[in-house]
Amino acid sequence: MLRLGLALLAAFHLVWGLPAIVAPHWFFDHFPGAGHRWTAAYQPYNEHLMTDVGAAAFTLGVLLAIAAVMADRRVTNVVLIGVLVFSALHLGYHTARHGTLSGGDLLASLVSLVAGVLFPAFLLWLNRRRNT
Repeated sequence: MLRLGLALLAAFHLVWGLPAIVAPHWFFDHFPGAGHRWTAAYQPYNEHLMTDVGAAAFTLGVLLAIAAVMADRRVTNVVLIGVLVFSALHLGYHTARHGTLSGGDLLASLVSLVAGVLFPAFLLWLNRRRNT
């Protein structure tokens, strides 16, 4: 279950990180998709920032994939703690600043960011219970 969770979290980070790297303006205008524009609610567009955010997400995805493959408890702890730090800081920013988001989009974005903290925290808990 832990390895599957790591793989899912890795895929999520890779899937949203790659477009921000290769098509930062498209990512800015369209994330998360389906007619919602959460990133564009934080103007102005900055190609460097979008590319860096994509690189950070993609890097976390690679590290999560490595942790899933290695199945080493210490490696998994380090990677998940890194993901938790990033996710908690990301949540903190968006909790304090909403850009032009309101209503359902604001709620959905905050719920997704909270899930981005809770899911790796749950995986860290699973990993710490393993072989204890």
